[in-house]
Amino acid sequence: MSSTDQGTNPADTDDLTPTTLSLAGDFPKATEEQWEREVEKVFNRGRPPEKQLTFAECLKRLTVHTVDGIDIVPMYRPKDAPKKLGYPGVTPFTRGTTVRNGDMDAWDVRALHEDPDEKFTRKAILEDLERGVTSLLLRVDPDAIAPEHLDEVLSDVLLEMTKVEVFSRYDQGAAAEALMGVYERSDKPAKDLALNLGLDPIGFAALQGTEPDLTVLGDWVRRLAKFSPDSRAVTIDANVYHNAGAGDVAELAWALATGAEYVRALVEQGFNATEAFDTINFRVTATHDQFLTIARLRALREAWARIGEVFGVDEDKRGARQNAITSWRELTREDPYVNILRGSIATFSASVGGAESITTLPFTQALGLPEDDFPLRIARNTGIVLAEEVNIGRVNDPAGGSYYVESLTRTLADAAWKEFQEVEKLGGMSKAVMTEHVTKVLDACNAERAKRLANRKQPITAVSEFPMIGARSIETKPFPTAPARKGLAWHRDSEVFEQLMDRSTSVSERPKVFLACLGTRRDFGGREGFSSPVWHIAGIDTPQVEGGTTAEIVEAFKKSGAQVADLCSSAKIYAQQGLEVAKALKAAGAKALYLSGAFKEFGDDAAEAEKLIDGRLYMGMDVVDTLSSTLDILGVAK
Repeated sequence: MSSTDQGTNPADTDDLTPTTLSLAGDFPKATEEQWEREVEKVFNRGRPPEKQLTFAECLKRLTVHTVDGIDIVPMYRPKDAPKKLGYPGVTPFTRGTTVRNGDMDAWDVRALHEDPDEKFTRKAILEDLERGVTSLLLRVDPDAIAPEHLDEVLSDVLLEMTKVEVFSRYDQGAAAEALMGVYERSDKPAKDLALNLGLDPIGFAALQGTEPDLTVLGDWVRRLAKFSPDSRAVTIDANVYHNAGAGDVAELAWALATGAEYVRALVEQGFNATEAFDTINFRVTATHDQFLTIARLRALREAWARIGEVFGVDEDKRGARQNAITSWRELTREDPYVNILRGSIATFSASVGGAESITTLPFTQALGLPEDDFPLRIARNTGIVLAEEVNIGRVNDPAGGSYYVESLTRTLADAAWKEFQEVEKLGGMSKAVMTEHVTKVLDACNAERAKRLANRKQPITAVSEFPMIGARSIETKPFPTAPARKGLAWHRDSEVFEQLMDRSTSVSERPKVFLACLGTRRDFGGREGFSSPVWHIAGIDTPQVEGGTTAEIVEAFKKSGAQVADLCSSAKIYAQQGLEVAKALKAAGAKALYLSGAFKEFGDDAAEAEKLIDGRLYMGMDVVDTLSSTLDILGVAK
């Protein structure tokens, strides 16, 4: 229907348009002081007058600290952001190395392939390219695609239309040589072909526990000179450190330090600094923490531009090109379909952060190789849907101007620069990976993360939070046996919980913990809803009784076949019935008795209850220790 049909003259519409749009026009303007008072009210509700918290104390409790020491406060203000935001496509490139022109396909959807079955991989690559993938990332290794099979897996690829990048964890030279051979045998003009060799001698040495050899870089750069200027010899792989446990600061700083060392090496081998900069790409991780990912990608570009300025690199060559890969460390084996959500958030974060190419890992990556096209289809469509249907790629730096993102970008850049300087004092990144510096930083991050995983301050959805016993899985092919590495060890965050689950599934019948739910559902519902999922983290079944007399509860316990019990109820019911039921369950043969709640809720019986009960379930508890101890009590072998 036209505006005329609605009775409005189009010529008069300008007079109807408000000069300003006030979404909260009917409400009084809120002030920071009002917000502070409301925060104090929430924290001080129920506190006696002598224990009232100040706003500063409330703010401290609301502040989140990352594993590597970055503070994230609950609210950011205009003073936290820079006054001048700058522009995309110009130094210092914080807002992006390029200017997006509104096209929906603003980044490369770069698909990973590593199945050693050359026929399967050849078919999978062709399907990916026919269905929207724009570039390829191939792992060439003894447990992945063999160098001699690279010709076959790429035989259907139009090399003049598709950039191919290789990487290797065991022989980077062989992988680069194999890809060069494919392109050198092509009948297409070399200047029309773009390829990435994926060379990262320092990252390779960190994985293998060897000494980095940078002397080969110059020869590879020269060999690439005949191909398209979009070809790159070097890719600094920050995933090496992320998968070993690095936090955002260390991942960022070590990528910068590696890049600076490569530039110096290439200058020594006859290149100027601008030429050296131009042959380096970065492979970074994208995690489920969207704001940290966005800020880290922005901070990398800003800091790399500063390094380029120091080296005297031409301004237009100082931008850091980034291939983002969704985090392997965050993938879970249990309930793997939730990995699709993790991959979607990470891909979104990388796109908003301005990555030039994005690789979404198959959601089965913690289980094995894809058995069919389904995991590969989900992986490629994640990026395609975000680009072509959500239209993220049409926007330049969509997070730019956010007080939070701008402040976090600056904080990460400053913290990473400090660590970068520490590495430089050691003599560069090669020295850092050969000494204890890198392992000490990783050990500190991993120790802090282990605490947070255990007490669920860093929850893992569907694993340590909202676990589902018997959740649907998916069939995969087993990963081929990989050669041993002597360098940095990789671990996924969920492994500690998967080890508990493995113990429970290793026996013919799942272990059980009996939930003695006292009173009515209004009494025990909250505690039962909290405690039952805790036991499910380890795959422990939770038969239960809802209310009843002490004799009825004991009878239900005996029928359940459980040897451990957990009391669930309210303070009122604990004071009335808790001690009596606890004594009866112990007398009935319970090897261990847990309490969902606090001992003080037993009133006058608190001291006796504390002596009788073996442990408590509460917010902030070490669930790994409790579950492991319970499995020990039940005789479930490790």
